[in-house]
Amino acid sequence: MKWFLMMAVAAMLSVGLNAADLAGAWKGSVETQMGKTDVTITITPGAVLAGTADMGGFQGPIQQAKVEGANISFEVQIEHGTIAFEGTVVANEMKLNVTGTRGDKYALTCTRQK
Repeated sequence: MKWFLMMAVAAMLSVGLNAADLAGAWKGSVETQMGKTDVTITITPGAVLAGTADMGGFQGPIQQAKVEGANISFEVQIEHGTIAFEGTVVANEMKLNVTGTRGDKYALTCTRQK
C-alpha cells in the first residue's frame, strides 16, 4: 500500500504544465537602462504555446516556445531584434530571465491577471 501511495504522489508531482494551463494575460515590469518598462504577455488557449508580448510599446508574437514541466521559454521578435524569455511558472507567477536585443539581461516577474 505504501508503494502505491508513493507512486501516486510521484505521478502527481511529475505532471507538468502545458500551454493550455498558461492561457491568459500575465503582467509585470522590468527595470532597464531606460527605466521601468511594463510588460504584458498574452498567451492564447490551445495545445501549443502561442500569443503576444508587449514591452513598452513594442509588440511581437511569441515564437520558438517550449513548455517542459514548470519551465518555459520563448522568443519575441520586435523591430529592434529578438528578445528571449526563459524561466519558470508556478501557479499564477511567472519568473523569467529576459535577454534583450543587445544581450542585456533582466529579471522579470509576471502575475496572471484575473
